[in-house]
Amino acid sequence: MKIEVFAPASIGNVSIGFDVLGLAVKPADGTLLGDVVAIESAQENQLSVIGEFASKLPSDAEQNIVWHCLQLFNHRLLSGGGKVQAVHLTLDKKMPVGSGLGSSACSVVAALVALNKFYKAPFNDDELLKMMGEMEAQISGSLHYDNVAPCFLGGLQLMLPTTDKVTTTLPSFDNHYYIMAYPGIEVSTKAAREVLPEQYSRAQVIEYGQILASFVDACYRQDEAQVFSHFEDVIAEPYRKHLLPGFEQARDYLLAQGGLAVGISGSGPTLFCICNDQQTANELACWLKENYLKTSLGFVHVCKADLDGARVIN
Repeated sequence: MKIEVFAPASIGNVSIGFDVLGLAVKPADGTLLGDVVAIESAQENQLSVIGEFASKLPSDAEQNIVWHCLQLFNHRLLSGGGKVQAVHLTLDKKMPVGSGLGSSACSVVAALVALNKFYKAPFNDDELLKMMGEMEAQISGSLHYDNVAPCFLGGLQLMLPTTDKVTTTLPSFDNHYYIMAYPGIEVSTKAAREVLPEQYSRAQVIEYGQILASFVDACYRQDEAQVFSHFEDVIAEPYRKHLLPGFEQARDYLLAQGGLAVGISGSGPTLFCICNDQQTANELACWLKENYLKTSLGFVHVCKADLDGARVIN
């Protein structure tokens, strides 16, 4: 029996929560924006890679993060006294690499959820999430859950400073639309992290804490006015915006035309814009298609929050 698991795109940081806030998103028109991993029994372990962005990945299957997920899962299964079987994994790479949409997280989450489903759930959600974080750290060079957690669990996730419970779900706003504009160029997570300063001033740290705390409070009280009264990235955007051609001009236009907030999704180059009505979102999406995309690989989607996260689709 073949099992297929879809893992959705996500907005890392959500501007105001560097490495600690993430939101899963899905196109309002039903397009699958994310990766799919299929698993079935085989004579020996195999990995096939297909999809629009398959050519952007290493040709050697053993260098693929999905293959590393298989090795980690099997190791943990054996360590717990379980037995492993040979499987054929197929990664349908629908997500552009280095897009700021959680591309690697989609592959990791879809692979580990598919393996866990195949083996009748030997690991609980907390155990799976920690494995996902371990895999993400291999790629980015640091452990952060702001893409894998929402991709796996869905919704708006706030990362916690504990080892037992990694994340908690925050209330999101049902009326919000998220315009995701990927310009078709690549920005590596590693490069985007290297442009950040080693140290921040006391004033910056205090401002960051106040903005994030105000946002969390507003989410629980569903106070939209408070959410957007000071929706500013003081940690990453000032240092990363030069990596995104046309970002500042697009941000200024979108805010002037009714956008509630504009930011860099993850480490970029994808831009996200939040609106509270679909007509405005559609109009701004059309403008972004004409003015923000740089190559034929670029795309724009009007999205809603994806509250389901990773899921079996067959």
